[in-house]
Amino acid sequence: MTNFQITSVQLPAVPTQQAWVKSLIAKAEAHDGVAPFSEVFLQGLNDDRLRHRHLLIADSAVAALAPDGGVELVVDPQWRREGRGSALINEVLAEESAAQFWAHGNLPAARALAESRSMKVTRRLLVMGVEGSPLLEASQVDLPHGFAALNYTQAVERFGRETVEQAWLEANNDAFSWHPEQGGWTLSQLHQGMEADWFDPAGVLLLYHGEQLAGFHWTKVHPQGDGEVYVVGLASAFRGQGLGDPLLRIGLRYLVEQGVRRVILYVEADNQPAVARYEDLGFSTVEDHVVYQEA
Repeated sequence: MTNFQITSVQLPAVPTQQAWVKSLIAKAEAHDGVAPFSEVFLQGLNDDRLRHRHLLIADSAVAALAPDGGVELVVDPQWRREGRGSALINEVLAEESAAQFWAHGNLPAARALAESRSMKVTRRLLVMGVEGSPLLEASQVDLPHGFAALNYTQAVERFGRETVEQAWLEANNDAFSWHPEQGGWTLSQLHQGMEADWFDPAGVLLLYHGEQLAGFHWTKVHPQGDGEVYVVGLASAFRGQGLGDPLLRIGLRYLVEQGVRRVILYVEADNQPAVARYEDLGFSTVEDHVVYQEA
């Protein structure tokens, strides 16, 4: 196998390296039809608060390692199948034997590389989408008696920013106590999410029962025009009351009102009740993202 020179850096500290890395990511996405880096790993190219470390093979391949052991990597399409991916994986595993390698889209090249190393799939994340008349039907909603939907700005005007954000944070951590990325958030992490260039306070829908926050639906509008159910969660005190459906629908209604023609969401493949619920609303799987680990 060819020996490649691998440089370890934190890209936020070396902006001179960022341009070719971002160009490589864009090139791979155009070639593969799916982005090799997820949103948080893209943020890690610029934001040193995420503490991502980056392994570089000059102008041809990059691996990003998060503190929790998550890894995303990309190889220039014109330099694939020459050992760069394996070299980066070896470098990561030498330091983090339990590293979890994301394969967005689970493309043939990624599957072949994983199979050659006898790696196993340990997690599967589906991207589901809905459009056309099923989307319009799914965006129809009647809120139960006693409940009201406010966007973030409206809620802050009524209850105050500190109260709203604390309730939002508590509902998030309550709903996602089991989730490796979304659970256990701090107020600082919530604020980091709100710093995203796409963030729109009108797109954060908060479901209230009186002054008590029952749940939230954080939506996202992508630059290319898709809408996304970014995060949706119910506080435990309000579960079992049939509120999940209207909470989902208020976000879909908002996105349709913004003119989006397709709405996507991410869901764990093993969460069969949620997958079935989304299918009932007209969603179908459009992408498959997996995590590989050494056996």
